[in-house]
Amino acid sequence: MMASTKYNLDPGLDLILERVIDVPRELVWKAWTTPEYVTKWFTPAPWQTVDCKIDLRPGGLFYTVMRSPEGEDYPNIGCFLEVVENEKLVWTDALQEGYRPADKVGFMTAFLLLEPHGSGTKYTAIAIHPTEAGRKQHEEMGFHEGWGTALDQLVAFVKTLEA
Repeated sequence: MMASTKYNLDPGLDLILERVIDVPRELVWKAWTTPEYVTKWFTPAPWQTVDCKIDLRPGGLFYTVMRSPEGEDYPNIGCFLEVVENEKLVWTDALQEGYRPADKVGFMTAFLLLEPHGSGTKYTAIAIHPTEAGRKQHEEMGFHEGWGTALDQLVAFVKTLEA
């Protein structure tokens, strides 16, 4: 697997979701980097993303608020580490805006890799964790199902932009 070799993934620490999707990567990029778009697809239904702030630069803020079906809000504060337009986003919740260390337990760094694939996109999402317990907890919380459902929602949303 190319992503494994390129990023030296550790199956004990890291989770990966790879798919080829039938939408152009430029629109996938817009869906990931436009706050009002993120609120349309980011959280697997019946959860909702009710707020999003993006400062798209290394050290910039990636902030979302997820709302449970019961109405509880869960803010997520992260920091972008790398931004390569239409190709790669890297962010972490171990840091806040301006690389300020976060005061929390359960850190993750995420990679979003977008490659052209015919008229579509090879979509790779990687979540790397500092401990096996953290990876296992994220997996048991539904990483593959949740991130997969969110990707399905992203594709459906992007297709409304194409229409």
